[in-house]
Amino acid sequence: MGSIVQPLLADQEKDLKEPAIPSNEEHRVAKLHELGVLDTPPEQRFDRLTRMAERIFNVPIALVSLIDSDRQWFKSAVGIDIKESPRQLSFCGHAILGEGLFLVPDARLDSRFADNPMVLGEPHVRFYAGCPLKALDGSRLGTLCVIDRKPRHLSEQEQETLRDLAAMVERELVAVELATIDELTGISNRRGFMLLAQHSLNLCLRQQVPVTMVYLDLNQFKPINDQYGHAEGDRVLHDFADLLRRSFRVTDLFARLGGDEFVVLLINASQALAESIIVKLQRVLDEWNDTQEKGYRVSFSHGITEYDLVRHADIGALMESADTQMYRNKSMVER
Repeated sequence: MGSIVQPLLADQEKDLKEPAIPSNEEHRVAKLHELGVLDTPPEQRFDRLTRMAERIFNVPIALVSLIDSDRQWFKSAVGIDIKESPRQLSFCGHAILGEGLFLVPDARLDSRFADNPMVLGEPHVRFYAGCPLKALDGSRLGTLCVIDRKPRHLSEQEQETLRDLAAMVERELVAVELATIDELTGISNRRGFMLLAQHSLNLCLRQQVPVTMVYLDLNQFKPINDQYGHAEGDRVLHDFADLLRRSFRVTDLFARLGGDEFVVLLINASQALAESIIVKLQRVLDEWNDTQEKGYRVSFSHGITEYDLVRHADIGALMESADTQMYRNKSMVER
């Protein structure tokens, strides 16, 4: 896209309706830079949400776009292969000027965007919907946005769904500020999981799709620490988290709750699907064990619970059910 945008920009600069600058611009940009997110590699926790947005809205492009002083930079991008574009061309630059959703049903009919190179050329934007992403202090850092190449509208329910997804992206950005990522494994810790999981559950309920919780606990982990040292135990925890990533889907939410306990929330997944993924996890763990030659084999106990509106009042109740099931299975293993 960059090779097309720049010549068009030079020819049509006088016609562009550039986004205004927010009144708190200096503070806003400083807050964005303080997060340390700009120009960092892709992360599954953001890519999971843009893929969800792409599938839910059936659009070719979904972005987590952060508005820097002179560019919009994409922390996650589905449907385009560039990492940034000029801020003066950005729809997201307009979106951060307001509190709510910024909707452009048909850019060719909107005087602000009709001459925009991104409308006239690649990626041929016609429809845009973006929800501002806020830092803890309310600074609007960017957007979660969905883009189509044909005109369209969003229903009230679709607008609410986009807000929910944006709230989940916000939680991931806030996670940087609140240190809700487990430093050892690189996945969410308990606090980060609880912040994100309830939003995920609400989204699944609105979309009327199943959601399933998997609770995992490593068997006989203490002897590994005792006999081989805590550094070895930390390596096991780190590698087990990687095996979770390899086994589960990119849209699933992972966390290390503490010690040797892990949890996964599966979006749009039945208990039967979760059980099939556990079989895959067991297989990749067996392969990992076969390559270690450490004098021990890592194993796990698990509990699986599919969300039930009657039995589970919230995400905490769902987690408790899966935890209870896990301990029931674990007690059978340790007899």
